[in-house]
Amino acid sequence: MAKTETRDPIHELLPLTPAVFYILFALADGEKHGYAIMKEVENVSGGQFTMGPGTLYTTVQRLLELGLIEETSTLSDSERRRRCYRLSRMGRRALEAELNRMEWLVRCAQRRKLAPREAR
Repeated sequence: MAKTETRDPIHELLPLTPAVFYILFALADGEKHGYAIMKEVENVSGGQFTMGPGTLYTTVQRLLELGLIEETSTLSDSERRRRCYRLSRMGRRALEAELNRMEWLVRCAQRRKLAPREAR
């Protein structure tokens, strides 16, 4: 009888697209509204990756549907129209899995002398 493997659904999402990765990364240190996510993505990528509102909100909607992020409602009355988002437990697991995948790739590249080893 063949043994069936049960695969973690998180791994079905990997590799994450750049937009998904950067949004999850931006939310890793706490909840943010859309504009703050866009600015954090630009900052954390050193300006190498930017996204406009269309990409941001399309991706945010997909992440909400997948259960990787959650909408929060902790804004003051004056900011009520702004929607804030935070990582869900599953979103944190997806981000950690992607970071582990990236770390593994860097180690492989270092073994093949394709990438410099980190100075210690």
